[in-house]
Amino acid sequence: MEKLRSFKSFRHLTNTDLVNEETGTELLEAQAHIWNHILTFINSMSLKCAIQLGIPDTIHNHGKPMTISQLVAALPIHQKKASCVYRLMRILVHSGFFALQKVGETDDEQEGYVLTDASKLLLKDNPLSVTPFLLAMLDPVMTKPWNFLSTWFQNEDPTPFDTANGMTFWDYGSHEPKLARFFNDAMASDARLVMTVVIDKCKGVFEGLESLVDVGGGTGTVAKAIATAFPQIECTVFDLPHVVADLQGGDNLKFVGGDMFDAVPPAEAVLLKWILHDWNDEESVKILKKCKEAISKSNKKGKVIIIDMKVENDKDEDDESYETQLFFDMLMMALVTGRERNEKEWAKLFEDAGFSDYKITPILGLRSLIEVYP
Repeated sequence: MEKLRSFKSFRHLTNTDLVNEETGTELLEAQAHIWNHILTFINSMSLKCAIQLGIPDTIHNHGKPMTISQLVAALPIHQKKASCVYRLMRILVHSGFFALQKVGETDDEQEGYVLTDASKLLLKDNPLSVTPFLLAMLDPVMTKPWNFLSTWFQNEDPTPFDTANGMTFWDYGSHEPKLARFFNDAMASDARLVMTVVIDKCKGVFEGLESLVDVGGGTGTVAKAIATAFPQIECTVFDLPHVVADLQGGDNLKFVGGDMFDAVPPAEAVLLKWILHDWNDEESVKILKKCKEAISKSNKKGKVIIIDMKVENDKDEDDESYETQLFFDMLMMALVTGRERNEKEWAKLFEDAGFSDYKITPILGLRSLIEVYP
């Protein structure tokens, strides 16, 4: 009887009286929209596969448009999988990671693959490569928490990562060298890209400073860039003891271990790059208060320099950029206790931490540099 009722319900839903030409088109469009969102992981996993097979570097090293037969011959794949390379490349061309160009001056109109601006950022030898970030975000350790998102909404765990692994992201990283390594590599790759722009476009932010501490500075990519560009600044990388234990400094660069929730080394400027978005509002205020104490001990008028995302949700915002901001906000929710913030939310943090003023300078589209003053 239950099966009969289900069959009748199905017949009712597919009644031709309810599906005219207009509603039928809308239904198919709605179905395609759902399918594309269900299967969107295929884009990222296909890109990960291309990186692991070395496709961007293979095409780059070829030096000219590379035909499918040339690409297949150059890749480390089993011969029975040769015909599948075209299918992988087809979706990556569609996604904008590669493009097709005519090969030579022949009349057979043969085409070859070339790099795009996006795939150039995936080359191993590119100093601004984002490949470490890609491999980190798509590692099973990082994707596993998404399978526990709905479960997390129904329990008291701080994050879906905690639900999936029985401990926080930070505790897991301190016990698992693999996570710590690819997380540090990912942050370093982003830091190289961001600091190239910051040092070029925002020199005035650092000019005149004599000391700076990079809180949560990891392996020191940001501080090294600042120390090199501004040799008059004494730079300190401040991170957890196990992170900086084996790292060596230089003439105007040193590494100090500690906990930013306890105290921050005194300096004229405190830098927080991609730190506060990892923490909730209460935790962020605690960090900012420790930063305020640090700059007050320098005996000079100091400031906190924040490099982070400022969410824009007005009508003028580019749809793709806004979607990226939403992705990162969900990422912070899944892995840690943080969030991405709009200007009003940033201002509230600064006020609650006892700061009097701030200035925001947009950099790199999705990121902003914020100078915060006591």
